[in-house]
Amino acid sequence: MRIGRNARRASLIAAIVAMAAPVHAWADAASTYYERSFVLAANQRCGLFARPVAAALDAATWQARGAALRGGVGEVDLAARAARARSRAAATPCSHAELATVKQRVDQAFMGWSRLARMNFDAGSAGWAADRYAFTRPGWRLVQATRTGASPVRFGYAGESVGTDLSAVVSFVGRPRPYAARVVLRDARIGSRPWPGGLPPESQRMTVWSSGSAAAAPGLVAPKGQGEVWTFRADLADALARLDPRERFTVEFVFRDDSVATATFEAGDFAAGRAFLAMGPV
Repeated sequence: MRIGRNARRASLIAAIVAMAAPVHAWADAASTYYERSFVLAANQRCGLFARPVAAALDAATWQARGAALRGGVGEVDLAARAARARSRAAATPCSHAELATVKQRVDQAFMGWSRLARMNFDAGSAGWAADRYAFTRPGWRLVQATRTGASPVRFGYAGESVGTDLSAVVSFVGRPRPYAARVVLRDARIGSRPWPGGLPPESQRMTVWSSGSAAAAPGLVAPKGQGEVWTFRADLADALARLDPRERFTVEFVFRDDSVATATFEAGDFAAGRAFLAMGPV
């Protein structure tokens, strides 16, 4: 009986260590993802943390997922780890003494992190830049920048919160205005196999067309620049969050002569960036 109690205690203490420790190796990332998933599930059952800390922990859990996938851990394996973590949390009483210790340590580890206003999230060579400062004018909350030809393109959340639609802003150089825009990505609901570095065959893709466009506000384009903002429905974010961080997606602008200008983006830790914004403005 003592051995069982000691084993459970050691397992919960491991969760404490995994909360605050940096991820130095891919195996560590998978273990950290499991432990953070456990604490998130325990929080859902027991209400352990205030909203800012829970949101910070959520973002950190997505980061651990991304690190593990980049290291070659399979999505099926990670899903199984998350299921075991939820099962373990369901079997752990909310009154468990060591769970109280986990709560204290996680509060200490993440309260400061929850006050951060800006963070960069991995996305290959590009990255996602997140900004939680309260804006008085239109600006980017979460954005990745690239180009199609010589024309700059930005994609992400523009506005006051993650509840807004995703947007693509383009400033075309020497071209007429496109009449439509679409996002093309792997449909992760069809299969779990990722396609690092490119798009899968057409049978495994999904296409989301823009719901509208308008002139871009000055804060969304380069200084003194002009451009158009194309908006996409909010549930596109869930589809992007399901991607492997090594995968790419494209924003394609369609012209009346049937030509297409394509901007390629890295999925990266988009989900972690979105969770970071969910902590709210500072």
